Amino acid sequence: MNKGQWDWGKERYEMLHEIQKWHFRAVELNLFLDTHPESHKALNDYNQAVERLRILHQAYEERYGPLMNHGGSPSGYPWAWVDDPWPWDIGM
Repeated sequence: MNKGQWDWGKERYEMLHEIQKWHFRAVELNLFLDTHPESHKALNDYNQAVERLRILHQAYEERYGPLMNHGGSPSGYPWAWVDDPWPWDIGM
């Protein structure tokens, strides 16, 4: 499926792109901290990235539904995980 099949609007795509950017930052900082555990700056940057990611996830899920299943995101009624394409099915 291509992204043209879903008319989500620009804001939804932009939110997902922002989430992807902050997730990438958190993963990279996590990897750096694995080899540099004493770096205060990296730890501070990591914690800021995690907090920003938490806020973005919450905002996205309040507007559009769950980003993850298997306990990662709550779902409203009815079960929303099967609605629309899954976040990773969307081409940017």
